[in-house]
Amino acid sequence: MVINRKKNAIFGTFWGGLQKTVIIVFSFIIRTVFIHTIGVSYLGLSSFFESLLQVLNLAELGVSSALVFSMYKPIVDDDEEKICALMNLYRRCYRIIGLIILGLGLAIMPFIPLLIKNSVPSDINIYAVYLMYLGATVLSYWMFAYRNSLFYAFQRIDVLNIISSTVSLVTYILQLVCLIRFRNYYAFLVISILSAIAINVITGFASKKTYPQFIATGVLPQEERNEIFRKVKDLFTLKIGDVAFHSADSIVISSFLGLDVLAVYQNYNTILLTIISFFAVFYNACEAGIANSLIVNDERENRKLLYNIRHISFFFLNFCVTSLVCLYQPFMELWVGKEYLLEFSMVVLFATYLVAEIAPRTLMVFKNAGGIWHGDRFRPLIISVSNLCINIILVNIIGIKGVLIATIFTWTCIGSPWLIYNVNHNLLRIEVKKYIMTSAIYVITMIGCAVVSYGLCSLIHIDNLIANIIIRGLLCLALPNGMFCLFFLKKTEQQYFVTTALSIIKGMRHGLSNK
Repeated sequence: MVINRKKNAIFGTFWGGLQKTVIIVFSFIIRTVFIHTIGVSYLGLSSFFESLLQVLNLAELGVSSALVFSMYKPIVDDDEEKICALMNLYRRCYRIIGLIILGLGLAIMPFIPLLIKNSVPSDINIYAVYLMYLGATVLSYWMFAYRNSLFYAFQRIDVLNIISSTVSLVTYILQLVCLIRFRNYYAFLVISILSAIAINVITGFASKKTYPQFIATGVLPQEERNEIFRKVKDLFTLKIGDVAFHSADSIVISSFLGLDVLAVYQNYNTILLTIISFFAVFYNACEAGIANSLIVNDERENRKLLYNIRHISFFFLNFCVTSLVCLYQPFMELWVGKEYLLEFSMVVLFATYLVAEIAPRTLMVFKNAGGIWHGDRFRPLIISVSNLCINIILVNIIGIKGVLIATIFTWTCIGSPWLIYNVNHNLLRIEVKKYIMTSAIYVITMIGCAVVSYGLCSLIHIDNLIANIIIRGLLCLALPNGMFCLFFLKKTEQQYFVTTALSIIKGMRHGLSNK
């Protein structure tokens, strides 16, 4: 089966971006309403439970990634029978996983108070809230989640994003009404649970309509099942490390500094995670296409694709880093007020963390598309343990800054070099020294763009915060992007980027003219 990789990636990125825009706008509105209606402590409580449930999701063991990867070749070969058998295996695994998560969740319930420093809101029963979060997670596995695999494998993430955007929009509106009219945190959570159920049911029906030929039936040969579970075994340590790494910060802050500090930290972190989620949309939209390319194209073409995607990623990363440095503080002041501002040094650390998190993502998506999890299985585990240890040490010495410094250090000094080695050794020969040097040039360019842009923004003195943000935003839109394009003007990757952008614009104009 022929897949239009570029077209599907564009559609997936567009609809994913639209979904994230809906989430961003309403997340900011809801967090603002939270603060002004039922209090900042509720935000910290929500962040804590969301991080805790991420840890419980370790029970998924990477089954989803292994099975979706296993569908790539049957799709190329038009092997419908094998795809159906894979779906059947996926469904049975998810039913078992739901039971495991339920059991683990109930087992750790008695220990929840030990992870929260200071008191929780007086009208909240933390066990009841926890059970509601747990219930939403378990139901997501027991519904039609296994049918999501088809949309991912066929690179039709745009369908999932359309469904999620629509349901999320209705959910956010209902939650806002609940907060403003009733100021009831429990009702707010019930709406979240119903939303998760609705997304799974609608996705199931959409999958049956889009791919009616694929039904969860049949059994894979034992050898193929063994191969899949070998990949799941490799993904287990990856999953443990990844979840532990990204959940550690919130849990450490809650345990050592309290829910109120966590809530202020999460206000800033919400913006950072929003930016990261946009990059995730881009990479998720590209992954199936990259997997298809790795199957049908030679190493030279795939290496060229790697460099092109890396260049596009750094272009947008440059813009985001500069915008964070220049706009973080005025936006936070406008959104939550001066009393909830952190020091500017924290802004610099958040921007640095963004670079450390996103810079290796191109290699990571190639690693996942190529299924080379065995050689990479211990990397996330090692960096998560290192991150947690350094976190605990530094948070007691320099407070909240230590949390970000620990994360940046482990990603930059342990995670990224290890990932580069694994991809080069197991998938593509990427000329490691050259790859590191060119990546360093990208980072140096970003620092220069951010410094120049921040210096110019510092000359802007306007009392009106909204006008100040708009002018700074326009400067951030023009200056770093222009500097980046001029600096890399002669690179073949920049020419590919420009050509792709022009073809997208031309395609959109053509589509509009046909209407």
